[in-house]
Amino acid sequence: MYRQLLEVSRRTLTTSARRQVNKVPEKQRIFQENNGVPVHLKGGAGDAILYRSTMALTVLGTGYALYELISAALPKKKV
Repeated sequence: MYRQLLEVSRRTLTTSARRQVNKVPEKQRIFQENNGVPVHLKGGAGDAILYRSTMALTVLGTGYALYELISAALPKKKV
C-alpha cells in the first residue's frame, strides 16, 4: 500500500506536462488577420456570446436603474 501511495504522489507532483502543444503562433495568426472583425470577436462563437450577453445585461441594468430613479423622483399619489 505504501508503494502505491508513493507512486501516486510521484505522478501528481511532476512539473512537466504530458503533451505540450504551442498554440501561441496559431492564436497570433488568427488575431492579427486583417479581416474587418473586431479583436474582441475574433475568438469565435464563445466571444460573440459573451459580448452579446454583456451588452444585454448592460442595457437591462441601465433600464432598471433609470426606472428606479424615476420611481424615486416621482412620489406615488396617496388615494
